[in-house]
Amino acid sequence: MNKAITDGVVLMPPAFEFGLDVWSSGDGTPGSDTYQNAANAAFVPADQDFGGCLEIQKSDSTTKLRYMGETPLLPGCYLRVTARVKAVSGNLPSVRIAAWAGAAGGSHVTGLDEVGPSTALQTYGNVVEVSAIIGAGNRGGVDMVWGAEPIYGHFGLDLTGQNGGIVRIDDIVIEDITSVFLRDMMNWVDVRDFGAAGDGTTDDKAAFEAADAAANGRKVLVPDGTFYLGDSVTFQSHVEFQGTVTMPESALLLLTKDYHLSAYVDAFGDEVMAFKKAWQALLGNSDHESLDLCGRRIQLREPIDMQLASFNRTDYAQRRVIRNGQFYVENSSNWDDEVATSHGTYDRTDPYTLSNVTNVANVPVGAHVTANGVGREVYVRSKNIATQEIELSQPLHDADGTQVYTFTRFQYVLDFSGFNKISKIQIEDIEFNMSARCSGILLAPAGLTFHVKDCVFNDPKDRGITSHGEGCQGMLIDRCQFLSAETQLRAQDRTSVAINTNGNDVKLRDCRITQFRHFAVLGGSSNIVTGNHWFQGDTESQGVRTAGLVLSRTNNRTSVNGNYIDNCFIEWTNEHDNNPDYASEFSFSALNISNNTFQCGNTAASFRFIVVKPYGSGHTIKGLNVVGNTFRSISGQPDRVETVDTTYAPLDLTKMANVVFEGNSFNNIGYWTENPVNIEHSEGSVQTSWTVDTGNALPFGGVAQTVEGVVAVGRIRNASNGGLYTMPYVETEQGANGDQVRVVWSEAARGTVLVKIRADR
Repeated sequence: MNKAITDGVVLMPPAFEFGLDVWSSGDGTPGSDTYQNAANAAFVPADQDFGGCLEIQKSDSTTKLRYMGETPLLPGCYLRVTARVKAVSGNLPSVRIAAWAGAAGGSHVTGLDEVGPSTALQTYGNVVEVSAIIGAGNRGGVDMVWGAEPIYGHFGLDLTGQNGGIVRIDDIVIEDITSVFLRDMMNWVDVRDFGAAGDGTTDDKAAFEAADAAANGRKVLVPDGTFYLGDSVTFQSHVEFQGTVTMPESALLLLTKDYHLSAYVDAFGDEVMAFKKAWQALLGNSDHESLDLCGRRIQLREPIDMQLASFNRTDYAQRRVIRNGQFYVENSSNWDDEVATSHGTYDRTDPYTLSNVTNVANVPVGAHVTANGVGREVYVRSKNIATQEIELSQPLHDADGTQVYTFTRFQYVLDFSGFNKISKIQIEDIEFNMSARCSGILLAPAGLTFHVKDCVFNDPKDRGITSHGEGCQGMLIDRCQFLSAETQLRAQDRTSVAINTNGNDVKLRDCRITQFRHFAVLGGSSNIVTGNHWFQGDTESQGVRTAGLVLSRTNNRTSVNGNYIDNCFIEWTNEHDNNPDYASEFSFSALNISNNTFQCGNTAASFRFIVVKPYGSGHTIKGLNVVGNTFRSISGQPDRVETVDTTYAPLDLTKMANVVFEGNSFNNIGYWTENPVNIEHSEGSVQTSWTVDTGNALPFGGVAQTVEGVVAVGRIRNASNGGLYTMPYVETEQGANGDQVRVVWSEAARGTVLVKIRADR
């Protein structure tokens, strides 16, 4: 008989009539004794029940009969060994199918069941059939479960019981009955058929790999049970998990044909573990660029340490995407902030370092830093316990000396801070439901182009996205919603921040942000903020408003374009400058604010939409475009749209340059701001010097530094009512506030002129 599922493999041993020299009285191994010319055995050519058969007299406690040929055991196959036996005379023995399991090189595989069920012979001449099934898998009906190590067997039978009896044995039959367990028409193979135990302790890695290799286009079935995999396993076939697997943290499970979260949930039986192992596989395998969460909700009771989940990676720079699902934060003390207080010393000559930090080991990396002289959104980038030093994400503007610092480590759903550097990671179509228990994403301390796209951040307790280093360099945030948990609070009582960055080239585009203390604190330059809608109002009459967008780099090189900015303001500072006084740098420059809609309501007259706040003396503005915007108040009337916050220092208004305020519209605003401003001035009586007032139109209370033109509107007349055709000259920075100019004629005159005045040079 040939094996049914593999052509050419011979299973059936030869009939006894062809000689007894291939039938052993031992284990069947080479060199063992045979029944050829044995005293207790003979071939009987004509038995009435069997035809030709073997007659044996039982002479040992266990009299063995083994075929010396190596009957192959192929992965996934099940063999049935059958013998027909009858007692002829003497004591009645018991009979059972028996075998010897062989491995590569002829070695014996020990520790296996090598005998089948025993049957006692009851009467003489009665034919009894005994059989046993041998195979790799622990399936119902399999008598000898051998796993994947044996590759052949010596099969036969044993006679046990009292000696002296004579029995006759028909030709032994070995047949492939794999179809009983796995019909050929089925499109799957079962890992049990390749030796998988599924007991949670036996290492089933080899069986899984053998099943995958044998699948040949079919699916691999992992049945009920717990299957331990001692090392990484890669499936090149589709896999169906009815049971679950366990494996070391360092081991990868790569489902190359079924790479999505649902498959990993089936494999591990736990959504959080499934996500971690799927993320580990995403970084550990080049076959896939994205992990699809299949729209599933992952319920979390603690933060996910994304570096720990990847196990052995500290740097990564290939594009990888996590998409299409939800993280739901459950109530747990694991989300509580870690808070530490320590003395530390700051020296502005080493701007990113806190030294002599007491109990530095207790300060968590990624913690938010607060103390006197510390700007907004400063974090612990790293720490050195041996030197008692902390590396800061930003310099401190006024913290020289030693003081007490508070370090507050928020907890994040996805925490990438364990990586040294990670780039090109994209989070797409993910909903973060934080329920005011935790924050959203903590970036790595370094990296490029982290991309968050089409995501929703619901109710973060402290932060939506945090950068504690420069993992935000070139970051892209597109079409996301940041929905505050503090909507019921007054604006000034809120503490949460949607986004902070330290690196350059950040793009914030087409997002919607509601009622945080700040939408974004951008510590770098060359940013693009476009198409967003952020609003931070409350129901309080004459309410206080907070900054929506904070820009903390003086030479900003940022464009704020096409946004809807509602009940908050843009604040431009240098709070992250360790030497905040002006010292020949570019000062406040290179900021473009264009085509935005600014709106407010229920605000005091002192409210402003654009605030410049220098943290040191001597600064001015040398590059600001405010063009094409709409400024509107729907209730109350702000005096004007821009101001300088002089809490720390004023601006030097006499040195402003390249400041443009034009093409804007003003609705229900006290004073319209323009630069240059065109003033039509009429003088009714003849005067040599005409004083032209800018009428509070110059930005930031600026001085009238430059006159670009004086044009007569109609005829200028002298005292005798004749025409005056000489050119006047101008004197700038006149009046108590320097916001007037004088037009001086060669003789006393009257008439009307159009004067174009600038607050800058």
